[in-house]
Amino acid sequence: MAEPMTDAAGAPTPPEAATLGTPPLKAAPLDAAPGTLDHALELLQAGGPIVLILIAFSVVSLAIILLKIWQFAKVRIGDRETARRAARLHRMGKTGEALALAARSRNPAAQVLILAIHGQRRNLPEATVREEVVRFGGDILELLRTGLRPLEVISTLAPLLGLFGTVLGMIEAFQQLERAGNQVNPAILSGGIWEALLTTAVGLAVAIPVIIVLNWLERTVESLAHEMDSVVTQLFTVDLQRPATEEMIHERARFQHAAAPAGE
Repeated sequence: MAEPMTDAAGAPTPPEAATLGTPPLKAAPLDAAPGTLDHALELLQAGGPIVLILIAFSVVSLAIILLKIWQFAKVRIGDRETARRAARLHRMGKTGEALALAARSRNPAAQVLILAIHGQRRNLPEATVREEVVRFGGDILELLRTGLRPLEVISTLAPLLGLFGTVLGMIEAFQQLERAGNQVNPAILSGGIWEALLTTAVGLAVAIPVIIVLNWLERTVESLAHEMDSVVTQLFTVDLQRPATEEMIHERARFQHAAAPAGE
């Protein structure tokens, strides 16, 4: 049988006092999450339906951005060197190597290059080949541009909705100030103002990242369109840089031979 606990004087210690020395359980981390959630719910309630609409905009824009990044990565939109190397090989007469190299890449520039080479090898007119290449490349670019218009709409509407919510909040704050009459409390006006400005802050927080990503996506598609047009045009033009370089070398050799002494 266990002996009862005693204090320093030898007196028995009550059971209630024996548990006073045990450290309390740490419940602070469990209380932090509910507190943060309550604060977020208070902000949502203060912002009203405008903040809910802006949050829905942010969710939709995030989903579109992730989808476009996955789509761009799938087609290897950053792989521009493969199409350029394939075009150089075709100009050097190595058409088979050019086709094999371009076939290993999913980049749209490499795909339109393959289509143009096949049309050229079938001895089709240049206008016919270019027309089909433009059609094929236009379909690819239209697919890559899908989803950019909703991002543009969200980036335009988000600040306007935030400003609209602020105007409505200011109107309500001044109405409360008017109803207060002579007993004006500055806390009423200040509380209404920060609640009104909350919608503008949320609208800007949604619009700014969307605008940045939208500009990057549009610039990427435009750069790809230029690259597609450039590699296809190389099939129907002459490389003027290479003959010019060879001509300069021959001209320099003739000049050195003419300037050499007759005995050499």
